[in-house]
Amino acid sequence: NGAGKTTFLNLVTGYLKPTGGTVRFLGQDVTGLAPRRITRLGICRSFQIPQVFDSLSARENLLVGLGIVSLSRGAFVGSALGDRSPEDVADEMLDKFRLSEYRDAPASVLPEGVRKLLDIAMALAVKPRVLLLDEPTSGVSADEKFALMDLVLGAIRSEKVMVLFVEHDMEIVRRYTERVLAFYDGKVIADGAPAVVLSDAGVRRYVVGESAPAEAPAGARAAPEETC
Repeated sequence: NGAGKTTFLNLVTGYLKPTGGTVRFLGQDVTGLAPRRITRLGICRSFQIPQVFDSLSARENLLVGLGIVSLSRGAFVGSALGDRSPEDVADEMLDKFRLSEYRDAPASVLPEGVRKLLDIAMALAVKPRVLLLDEPTSGVSADEKFALMDLVLGAIRSEKVMVLFVEHDMEIVRRYTERVLAFYDGKVIADGAPAVVLSDAGVRRYVVGESAPAEAPAGARAAPEETC
């Protein structure tokens, strides 16, 4: 907690402006651009706390997301819709995320796991080049987390979209990632295959929370013994 993972997503997507450095996407400097402009370039995200319109139905929420494509002039406009109507794409996403039974239900009455799926479906509906997910399993019960990730990543793969997600759950990390970046105190302390990163001494000490002694990452502050 507090390592800078969500801050990193906020910097990439324009919700925060960095005090230094640059953010580049496909060779273009996007540092400090407004979230709407970054979205139109093909970077979409979901949130740790689902950002949905409570007074709208699940289908209407998806149509709002698809409106970004219809109204914008970004380079990836039309990739989601093709020759289909927004209504057709919304119905397809409802099916893909198994949300059809909630089609006309207001988002305010949906269970948290369903709201989570809807938030992700809204981000994926426009078929971005990169999808960022902030803790997709937070607020989801241990019994449901694997089923949710199977569903989410299956839908993402079918759309052929690259995904980067923030996650605290080591079981999820081991099971679903191809590459892991471990953050500590605002810095990346390890980057590589899951087995390599999760066996790194600094990661075991400062991220996983094991008590085995290890040197602090360069420039990092000492962590309290109970920090995980």
